[in-house]
Amino acid sequence: MSEKQIKHEEVTKKYGDPWIWGIYFTLVIISIIESYSASSREVPALGIYMPLVKQCIFLLIGGVMLYFIHRIDYNNRTLLAFIIYILPIITLASLVYMLMFGEVINGAQRAIKLPGNLTIQPAELAKLTIVTILSNIFARNQRNQDVASRGLFIAALSIALFGFFLIKSGLTNTLLLMAISVSMMLIGGTKIRKIAITFLAYSLILGTLFIIKGHNDKQEQLLNNTTGEIVVNGNDTIAIANSDNDKTKISKSGLRDATWQNRLHEWWESDKLVYRPITNKNQQEMFSRMAQAHGGIVGVGIGNSRECSRLPLAFSDYIYSIIIEEMGFIGGVFVLILYLWLLARALMIARRCRRVLPALLITGMASMIVFQALFHMAINVGVFPVSGQPLPLISKGGTSIVVTNIAFGIMLSISRTIANAKDKKSSKNEENQLPDELRAENPTQLIRPNEWK
Repeated sequence: MSEKQIKHEEVTKKYGDPWIWGIYFTLVIISIIESYSASSREVPALGIYMPLVKQCIFLLIGGVMLYFIHRIDYNNRTLLAFIIYILPIITLASLVYMLMFGEVINGAQRAIKLPGNLTIQPAELAKLTIVTILSNIFARNQRNQDVASRGLFIAALSIALFGFFLIKSGLTNTLLLMAISVSMMLIGGTKIRKIAITFLAYSLILGTLFIIKGHNDKQEQLLNNTTGEIVVNGNDTIAIANSDNDKTKISKSGLRDATWQNRLHEWWESDKLVYRPITNKNQQEMFSRMAQAHGGIVGVGIGNSRECSRLPLAFSDYIYSIIIEEMGFIGGVFVLILYLWLLARALMIARRCRRVLPALLITGMASMIVFQALFHMAINVGVFPVSGQPLPLISKGGTSIVVTNIAFGIMLSISRTIANAKDKKSSKNEENQLPDELRAENPTQLIRPNEWK
């Protein structure tokens, strides 16, 4: 190896992959700058510096968790027990609680309120949890460089279970879980035929959902056309009080389904957006497109955004539009490359793993971050229909920031453990400390076992 490669290996053994560290710190810097720049709508209520202070506090909490996680070998029995067994239980409990008593945010029941005016969004925990669950399932069901059909069936049931809880809080979260699962199937060595069948099953599930819920179009039309007073009755129904004193009840789930269909319709007709007047329904799309057009190639400069004061949720769901406005097309592409490079580094490290479990974990964590980022960007530029999805580590949102930091910590832990494992004799190989049922060989391994001695 060259001197540069040797130095890279030494740094990786001590701290974890330096490229992942570089991507992390770059995203943190962008987060601090852009989240504060996009927070002008919060300044009247919180003050000039409080939006920046809140973002830095969440980044600090997440950073501390990242540091301690990355110092623990990924195959530590306590860490494995937590992420594979305890974390899913905590996540499922929070999803059940959210479904029953959750707070409504931006038209969807998606948060759990805590003392001190804090909230937790279980959907963010679910993304992290599904990676650990699928890694466990696929590692236990490796058969001849393929995932056994039994394992795929259990994985599909897991996706369906989490999707059931998340579907009410937003369709994109369910789609994201499906995308993560497919990427992990690929790295787990699943045959293309099985992946195609799984993809078809996902498509049928989504298609059935829209067909069954199609009758709610009439309910949405009734709501839009009514001149009566809208009254909220608890968590289950919305009643429209008409002039003749009778009430027509519409389920909240029906309103969400109609919302998806309306968003799909608006997205399909988005080429006509420029000819429409700005309304409460389309102001997000309109102002986000204006921000991107205003940015041009090189942007208007950090802190000079014009649309952040008008664009709803500019600091969270539409922060990518503000990045393009201030940093231009070049800045937007730079941020995109950061996320794609993170996935590329994860795949490179995954191919060096002797066991399939760390390969699945690092690929799943990277896929979770990158797919979420791509969903956010696609929504901002109009490729996908409007939906709420934060930009990982950059958008405001305490749960999202903490979960993303945990994912980075696990990736760095794996990269550090794998680098150190190559220097140890086979009998003392750190990867051999895994439980027997999780020691399946990695079917995509680049470095052969005899090269690790």
